[in-house]
Amino acid sequence: MTRRVLLAAPRGYCAGVDRAVACVELALQKWGAPVYVRKQIVHNAHVVASSAARGAVFVDELTQVPEGAVCLFSAHGVSPAVRDEAASRNLLVIDATCPLVTKVHNEARRFAAQGLPILLIGHAGHEEVEGTMGEVPDMRLIETPADVATLDLPDDAPVAWLSQTTLSVDETRETVASLKSRFANLVSPPSEDLCYATQNRQAAVRSLAHECDVVLVVGSANSSNSVRLVEVALDSGAGAAYRVDAATDIDPAWLAGAQTVGVTSGASVPEELVAGVLARLTELGWPVCEEHRITTETLSFVLPAQLREGQ
Repeated sequence: MTRRVLLAAPRGYCAGVDRAVACVELALQKWGAPVYVRKQIVHNAHVVASSAARGAVFVDELTQVPEGAVCLFSAHGVSPAVRDEAASRNLLVIDATCPLVTKVHNEARRFAAQGLPILLIGHAGHEEVEGTMGEVPDMRLIETPADVATLDLPDDAPVAWLSQTTLSVDETRETVASLKSRFANLVSPPSEDLCYATQNRQAAVRSLAHECDVVLVVGSANSSNSVRLVEVALDSGAGAAYRVDAATDIDPAWLAGAQTVGVTSGASVPEELVAGVLARLTELGWPVCEEHRITTETLSFVLPAQLREGQ
């Protein structure tokens, strides 16, 4: 049997990540180094290192940013408390929050204004979850379908749910089903919170995983959507699936005896890292890849106002 390399599409940068990375580059061009970034601008080690080399300074807390400096908020969003702190320090804020995350924040405030208890499906500690929960202090986090049974709410209470954007489609569906089975008056957001890029990348992997002995997912360990792509590949029939930050992480032993290898990347991964993986596969004797495209993405997001001036 002829060996094959199947390249999933869509893959890599989504519109929100593309906008966030552009924000850092344009801020450096406009104000010069250093510009400060709260947390990682996106969850990719290569992107962060590349931006740092050009003068971006990544910090965990705003207390590490000099008063009056240029500071970017990451694509994952921040809580109102962080915005207030930035204002108190007179920072020139460039908000690189993904507009789809902002949509979830807006829904949280709308539900809270209606007096509804809010349940957020997500992962504890993820920056997006921390920012969203900061919008409504008594919001409850649900990490698994099993958590639904532990909620201290009456079964007949009107309850609203929201979701971290980068979760597995299947994982969220199961949790929502558990919520619907318990709460008769469950209120859903007007549209699914899962972002288009998460769904498209998972669908692309599903479409080829059953043909693959091995699937390689390019993405960093703290990238939720990259980690999920490994799970989706395995759930969809791949013989094995591995996450790699870059081509140097590939263990040739993974490919021993394989006939078909699938390749994809998370939504915060630049295409050059995928190209590096494909080049490494060529070095190991694998043929040129066949792109396996299920849809073409055309969405783009407008830049923050401060970066549109003069553009």
